[in-house]
Formats: sequence, C-alpha cells, structure tokens
Amino acid sequence: MGPAVRGMLHRPRGPSTRGVVLTHGAGSDCEAPLLQALASAFTLAGMTVLRCDLPFRQARPVGPPLPATAARDRDGLRRAVGALRSLVDGRVSLGGHSYGGRQASVLLAEEPALADTLLLLSYPLHPPRRPRDLRTEHFSSLRTPALFVHGSRDPFGSVAELSKAIERIPGRTRLLAVEGVGHDLGRGGADTPTTSIVAAFRRLSGT
Repeated sequence: MGPAVRGMLHRPRGPSTRGVVLTHGAGSDCEAPLLQALASAFTLAGMTVLRCDLPFRQARPVGPPLPATAARDRDGLRRAVGALRSLVDGRVSLGGHSYGGRQASVLLAEEPALADTLLLLSYPLHPPRRPRDLRTEHFSSLRTPALFVHGSRDPFGSVAELSKAIERIPGRTRLLAVEGVGHDLGRGGADTPTTSIVAAFRRLSGT
C-alpha cells in the first residue's frame, strides 16, 4: 500500500475546475504559514487547493527527510495529485516549497503527464555556501511549464544562479524574483507577494 494523503483541502465559494497541490519543505509541514497564505490566495482565484504532508513528515513530527525516503515522498505527491484529480474536472498543478518543490520537479521530470503545471517556491538550487553542488540533474528532462518563485536573499542560490540553471529546462519557465526576502519567502506574511505569485502562475498556465 502506498503512503496516505494527509492534509487540508480548500474549496472556493463558486465552481472550480482547477486544482493545486501544495507541499512543504524539509523543516516544516502543511501548516506552514507560506502554504496557508498561498492556499487562501489560490482559493480566492477560484481554485481548489490541497495542502499535504509529505510521507516523511507523516512518519515523524520533527526532523528532516532522509535521502532513502525521497522516492516515497514522490509517491506521496503522486497520490495527492490523484486525490485532487478526483475532485476537480480540469487541470491540476503541483507545487512545493524547497525540498517539496524539488521532489515535485523530479517527479514531473519522470512523469510529465502527472500534472499540468509546476510551482517551485524557493527551489534549493544548492546547499548554502556550496554553489558547486547543484541539484539540477533532472532539469534537462523537465518539460512541464514551471514557475520559480525565489527570494533575493535566499542562501540556497541567488536569483542570478537560478536564472542560469533554468536555461537547461526544455519546458516553459518563468522566474518571479521577490526582493528582500530569504528562503522562507516572508513566511506567508506581508512580505509574501501571494497575489503576484497567483497572477504569474495563471499567466504561465493560461488560466
């Protein structure tokens, strides 16, 4: 049996034909303020949103993921997308913050038909102070349209570094730089440009 889907579902007031799965980074869970803020913004835009916990977080409440469990985390995202597809009639997108976004992008590089669009929040391009250890091996296989949202003070990669890295991606990409914030993108507070993120994402996905 595969991992369970655990999280919070947000439904808009009116009819919804679009869905977005959002997941968290290595040190957080689906209750992260950033994910809550984005879920509210996407719901206001008429989309159904599923904030979900990755399997590693379901297994234990604290602590980072282990490399050996990454495939199971991707399986959890696969199942979350399937669960949301059963609730909406239209396109479903997959997004994640940091580690969650990295696993989402690896999954769609392997299975491009699984989701229609990617939202990558603070993609962890490399570990802090180790710019040569790039996490881009799968970029050349990524054909799903992807929006990267990145803070100008992110220690996991500068905006310039990320801009250069995504040139390897054959699919359509857009980079939204957020001035003055770090890896947490403002923690979902006033510094998090949720409206701009949703607008850029809708332009990319053609909705």
